[in-house]
Amino acid sequence: MSNIDWIVLCFTLLAIIGFGLYKSKSSKNLEGYFLSNKSMPWYLVLLSIMGTQASAITFLSAPGQAFTDGMRFVQYYFGLPIAMVVLCITFVPLFNKLKVYTAYEFLEQRFDNKVRSFTSILFLLSRGLSTGISIYAPSIILSSLLGWNIFYTNIVMGGLLIIYTVSGGARAVAYTQTLQFIIIFCGMFAAGYYIIHLLPENIGFVDALKISGANNKLNVITTGFTKNGFDFKDKYNIISGIIGGFFLALSYFGTDQSQVGRYLTAKDNTESKLGLLMNGIVKVPMQFFILLIGALLFVFYQFKPMPIYFDKGVEEKVYQSAYKDSMQQVQNAYNTVQLQKQDASIDYVKTNNANLKLQIQYLKTKEDSLRQLASHYTVASKASVDGKDTNYIFLRFVVDNLPKGLVGLLIAIIFLSAWGSIAAALNSLASSTTIDFHLRFTKQNNTDKQQYNLSKLYTLAWGIFCIVVAQLATGIGSLIEAVNVLGSLFYGVILGIFLVAFYCKKVQANAVFTAAVIGEIFVITIFILDKLNIIGLGFLWLNVIGALMVVALSVLLQRMKI
Repeated sequence: MSNIDWIVLCFTLLAIIGFGLYKSKSSKNLEGYFLSNKSMPWYLVLLSIMGTQASAITFLSAPGQAFTDGMRFVQYYFGLPIAMVVLCITFVPLFNKLKVYTAYEFLEQRFDNKVRSFTSILFLLSRGLSTGISIYAPSIILSSLLGWNIFYTNIVMGGLLIIYTVSGGARAVAYTQTLQFIIIFCGMFAAGYYIIHLLPENIGFVDALKISGANNKLNVITTGFTKNGFDFKDKYNIISGIIGGFFLALSYFGTDQSQVGRYLTAKDNTESKLGLLMNGIVKVPMQFFILLIGALLFVFYQFKPMPIYFDKGVEEKVYQSAYKDSMQQVQNAYNTVQLQKQDASIDYVKTNNANLKLQIQYLKTKEDSLRQLASHYTVASKASVDGKDTNYIFLRFVVDNLPKGLVGLLIAIIFLSAWGSIAAALNSLASSTTIDFHLRFTKQNNTDKQQYNLSKLYTLAWGIFCIVVAQLATGIGSLIEAVNVLGSLFYGVILGIFLVAFYCKKVQANAVFTAAVIGEIFVITIFILDKLNIIGLGFLWLNVIGALMVVALSVLLQRMKI
């Protein structure tokens, strides 16, 4: 990056931190630190909810996801608006009525200590691991730009986030996310504009969509059905998106403290509900737009030279290894295919010829095979762990093609989205640990000031834990997919516990606890069997299986008096 980009990057980040700490004059007690004294209006609740979801993973990995697999990932969010309505009718009024700090306090009132503790542990485990991956995402940027070892960049990024979160609490998170979102959307629209602007003069937005569609990148709606029936292993389709996505969103927004903590900061029920409902309306178009950038980026590289490997640092290491000659041969063949594809794409826009469409698809297949061979050399030379570069696609475009100043702003956006979501997650991890465990199991009568300081210490501890997880996250592939798969291992069971609490009034603690333990073991077993290719099941269905299994088993065990 240029000096101007570094100045823009540093100024933007420092300004956001300063603004957040200035606005975070919360009371020095638990309600001020975790719930911002329940003073947030609906629009801040909305931005805080969306900012917690939209981590660096969203803006770093989602365009790459669309670039490689098309836009069908957007179907993952189709169940979200329905879930928001259900939450507003059931969860939100109850949580506000009980005046809880965490969602899991309700479970002790409904069942007992062990159900509350088990559910809290599932949340802490899932959110702690996911947050570690979220720290890894912006570390990729620092590592790529500066050539730093990822181990040290994880420490630097995690350390900055710990300072930011420990200092400000929920109010700093909410106010900084407001400003972040304004900057984020300006930056993403600018990136979309430049993708189209940098295309050849005779290629416009409609032409770009045509080419993207010819390469199956605009596959927004897919049914999941094949000639052999419905494919449950298909990760993203309209059926799994509506059903599995509904269960996942209901659990995430209704039982995950990182989200519950956001709308518990609202002034009242109405403000909480407005924030959630608006999230249901805005989230799908927002994700559509981010994925569309990835689909358009694919078109951009039909006319401009596309890197054979998007992580520039890894590519350079291969050329310094014993595989440099092999890599150069692949690069030469790749360049030839690129030129042929560019000519075919231009002719297809002019003529809309079906044979040219087939030729483009054929050349794309050859291009993919050469990129796979290049990926093989990155692993063989030990320059890369897994040879995957999906998370670097958008970053490489930004660094290579955008004007000075805007590069720094786009990089700042990815950092800001990381800080907003991770700060909210660390805040929720600390609140659950403090409220659900420490204050329940210790006999000390701490003052408000002591409890406030204690919550900061737990924020620090979870920050360190997440840095450790980030160190182990190398080689997990698409970050946006990895985080959602990880959540699906736990969210279904957690949701099942809450559904029993709400709707199965006769079920008691022992039955739901036993059902939850069995359900979690079953979900993890199914996931392992899928990874071993013994069965085939898309990860979204794990949410449905976990939730329904806990409900059914709880009712059955209660009737058996277990």
